[in-house]
Amino acid sequence: MARVLIGCETSGIVRDAFLALGHDAWSCDLLPADRPSNRHIQADIRDVMRDDWDLMAVMHPPCTRLCNSGVRWLSAPPDGRTLPEMWRELEDGAELFSAVWNVSHIPCVAVENPVMHRHAKERIANYQKPAQTVQPWQFGSDPAGPDNEKKRTCLWIRNLPMLRATGTLDGSSARDSVHKASPGADRWKVRSKFFPGIAAAMADQWGAHAETALAASDAIEE
Repeated sequence: MARVLIGCETSGIVRDAFLALGHDAWSCDLLPADRPSNRHIQADIRDVMRDDWDLMAVMHPPCTRLCNSGVRWLSAPPDGRTLPEMWRELEDGAELFSAVWNVSHIPCVAVENPVMHRHAKERIANYQKPAQTVQPWQFGSDPAGPDNEKKRTCLWIRNLPMLRATGTLDGSSARDSVHKASPGADRWKVRSKFFPGIAAAMADQWGAHAETALAASDAIEE
């Protein structure tokens, strides 16, 4: 089974999907896990990713200053904040994205982020267009279930296949609760929530691919 690092995750949703299929999966974030887990590393992913991993998926990197929905704050900051702070946070976000996207020793890499504005793209080393965009509802089958949501998500992938949709929903009844989250201290967590259907598809499809790549590498070494 593959050794998998799920970066910038506190919920454990993606990590647990890989664990359920037998992979040696770990989550990592500067914050503690939402639920106590001995499979969560509280640290900077840039330090943790130096270890030997077969697959790294960075699911929720800080994106407030990188995504299109936040570009307005770069010209008119919210109350109590300054323009230099906004641009510094943009630089920090682009630096983190660059670090995880350009890691060279991990064979299989995926990074998730919303649609980015041009200032972010200009600051990311070796930036390229995302390989695909997905919606949570594409991976759900229950109209009342947690996956029947609208949230366009971009995926940057290296040595991984594009995800195949696994659901039966057509998007016509998808909710928009993520974008309509109420203001408050936890709004960022609601907006960065992940969905079990996509997580299960990643674990199944990307986990299998990483296993195949690992087996091929072992065969060459022998």
